[in-house]
Amino acid sequence: MDAILLGLFLSATFLGAVVSGVAGFGMGVVFAGVWAHILTPIQTATLIVGYGLVTQSYGIWKLRHALSWRRLAPFLIGGTVGAPIGALLLTYVDPTYLTPAVGVLLVLYSIYGLARPEIEPVKVGLTADAGIGVINGLLGGLTGLVGIIVTIWCQLRGWPKDEQRAVFQPVMVAASALTAVSLSIAGVVTAETIKLYLLGLPLLLAGLWIGFKLYGKLNDALFRRVLLALLLVSGLVLSVLHVSDLL
Repeated sequence: MDAILLGLFLSATFLGAVVSGVAGFGMGVVFAGVWAHILTPIQTATLIVGYGLVTQSYGIWKLRHALSWRRLAPFLIGGTVGAPIGALLLTYVDPTYLTPAVGVLLVLYSIYGLARPEIEPVKVGLTADAGIGVINGLLGGLTGLVGIIVTIWCQLRGWPKDEQRAVFQPVMVAASALTAVSLSIAGVVTAETIKLYLLGLPLLLAGLWIGFKLYGKLNDALFRRVLLALLLVSGLVLSVLHVSDLL
């Protein structure tokens, strides 16, 4: 990799980490948007998972005061049930058209949420949370889009920003850990990928630190709008890019 491409890789790594620090979500969109042009798909996927384990784990540690295992457990249990089912369905279902459909739904939800200053919190019990966990795991198993459903659900529940991140970030860590194990077993983690990972790690940590500093300045309302904006960008990327691949 020459100096220009390495500079692009490191810049995207830093920017993605800042986004993760601010919102706990959206890092992969930043990474994929740049890395897709300079890395192989396997390298991109591996690095997103590897860096995701660092950023999400750091986020959990920083927000450990808001961590509630009673609140978190239904999502983790549901995801454990849903993910294998999603992976199994890959044998029978073609997810090619599912990803852009999810992108369109994200765009519609984000626009609706940004247009409305307030949304009445959804008041349900642990059973509904577990059901969302199953759906989140199911979608992750089918498409690799881990955490999107549970992130939206945390918003709809109306929890404070720290409590939202103390739910969806552990869910993403669990999914990333399972994916990392799968990639390692598959033998796709190469020496070149490890080298890139180590080169980008200092900038990742620096960006993450800056992102959390910015996060501390956000109130709940502003955090909601930042998250919606990132969901909107994610939806546009998923829908536009995947539709262009189909054409």
